[in-house]
Amino acid sequence: MTDTVVDLVEQVLSSTPVFDGHNDLPSALRARSGYSMEGLDDGRPDLHTDLPRLRAGGVGAQFWSVFVPSQLPEPEAVVATLEQIDAVYRLVARYPDTLRIAYTAADVERSLADGRIASLLGIEGGHSLAESPGVLRSYARLGVRYVTLTHNDNTTWADSATDEPGVGGLNDTGRAIVAELNRTGVLVDLSHVADSTQRAALTASTSPVLFSHSSIRALNDHPRNVADPVLELLRDNGGVIQLTFVPYFISAEVAAWEKELRAERERLGLPSQSWTWPRAPRPGEEPAHVAKEFAASFAATADDDRLRRWTERHPCPEVTVAQVADHVEHAREVAGRDHIGLGGDYDGVDHQPVGLADVSGYPVLLRELADRGWSRADLEALTGRNVLRVLREAEHRATEPLWPTAPLR
Repeated sequence: MTDTVVDLVEQVLSSTPVFDGHNDLPSALRARSGYSMEGLDDGRPDLHTDLPRLRAGGVGAQFWSVFVPSQLPEPEAVVATLEQIDAVYRLVARYPDTLRIAYTAADVERSLADGRIASLLGIEGGHSLAESPGVLRSYARLGVRYVTLTHNDNTTWADSATDEPGVGGLNDTGRAIVAELNRTGVLVDLSHVADSTQRAALTASTSPVLFSHSSIRALNDHPRNVADPVLELLRDNGGVIQLTFVPYFISAEVAAWEKELRAERERLGLPSQSWTWPRAPRPGEEPAHVAKEFAASFAATADDDRLRRWTERHPCPEVTVAQVADHVEHAREVAGRDHIGLGGDYDGVDHQPVGLADVSGYPVLLRELADRGWSRADLEALTGRNVLRVLREAEHRATEPLWPTAPLR
């Protein structure tokens, strides 16, 4: 690696910091610390994300995912989503010198100019809407700027990539929800949804759409990845795919290993996963008590010695930065430079590729791309300019924008 490449990446991150599409820190804080926000300024090695590493990674804007599991009953999902939204506001209030809530493209630009990390809200799954236009509009008034139409399970109105086909993409309710998202200026996010849903939403949407954290089907035939014909439709729509780093989306070998691991857990009579959705603290309850309760629950369902011995004999393959860069380059080749971005999915998976282990790793990927001949304009489009353009375009096309308009501190 040459000094020229290092200098180029520094220039890019100085002019156009990373605007990442998806980070699950809110749910990680719920699980690990009972929503306590303490320690993120000193470093939290138990997480992928803390303030020093965000700075080291050149992150200037972040869509914080307010994810709740799609297995929750929808009324319960609404409550949990509000708790997650509250967590992001509390996070920003705890670290006002570093973070700032942002609702619009102009807010993001002001935060960047002030040296603070713009913090936006993204809902991961249409189950959080509970089929209620009023709930959708209430989220919009709280500043939510994208809604992923499904998570891992179908809704009654949209098909997920990892569930059996239900309505063949979107039904009339689903199309009405897309129209309401467009009307209120909330981005339609197509990560997690079935290919049929992607196509239906791209047809229905009058605003550019987002894939907040997805990879490329042509390089790994995983249902969560995006096929080339859809990338071409995305280009015509004006939207952006934010390429993710999740190892089993990047590598077919890791995806096969994950499948074998699930089969071994089933053979041993173990739960399909050791992680369960933690409860939030009750009024007056100390966050540390809830975190301790979750840790005990996690330990009780953790992998037993039989599975540990299996993983020792069958270690998970590693994914490299070069493999991630291959997905980014393919997306540029098919969709075009103006339709790509980054969505790492930090704190949403157990581990990430070598060199991209936490949010400090973005410069490593950018240096790999610069080594491959990417120009400053190419890299700046990837890090932030494209997503900022999509956010601004959704605002311009909204006929009843509902995000807060009070001046930001």
